[in-house]
Amino acid sequence: MEKGKGLMVDGRRWAVDFSDNSSSNSTRDIPDPPGFTRASQDQDDSTLSRQKKDAESNWKAQKAWEVAQAPLKNLFMMGFMMWMAGSTVHLFSIGITFSALWQPISALQGVGKVFEPYKDSKVDLLGPKLLFIALNLGGLALGVWKLNTLGLLPTHVSDWVSSLPPAQEVEFSGGGISLR
Repeated sequence: MEKGKGLMVDGRRWAVDFSDNSSSNSTRDIPDPPGFTRASQDQDDSTLSRQKKDAESNWKAQKAWEVAQAPLKNLFMMGFMMWMAGSTVHLFSIGITFSALWQPISALQGVGKVFEPYKDSKVDLLGPKLLFIALNLGGLALGVWKLNTLGLLPTHVSDWVSSLPPAQEVEFSGGGISLR
């Protein structure tokens, strides 16, 4: 090429034609360097993708266990709040107690949604789900125990007096006159 003259492609100056009109693949014309084979590169790619999938499934399993253990923190916090509320019936203690009952119930209704992001064919979610359910049932039991300590559960016979039939009389008096 002469100095100062550009390459002419399709009538345009300084254009480069990148199209390969040859019938054979140019990468096959050049031999691979020593120690490199294309099969090993494909094998390394599959090994790398398998390792990435294994790492991702391990991460999902770890996060599922963390989510399953989250109600334990809530259990301790709710227990402390109920202890601070005292054992007398007033608005604050009733509110805390019903909150302690509502949170586990709503969590138990959404177990499937909680563990949805961690679904994977390699991740077993049965253990984390069972732990999540057990801890929420523990929170529910704590709320029921607090209801009992407040006296809001009908556990004594006197709580059911209004639903009992009136007592039948078994003895009659004759007006103070002895019949003997």
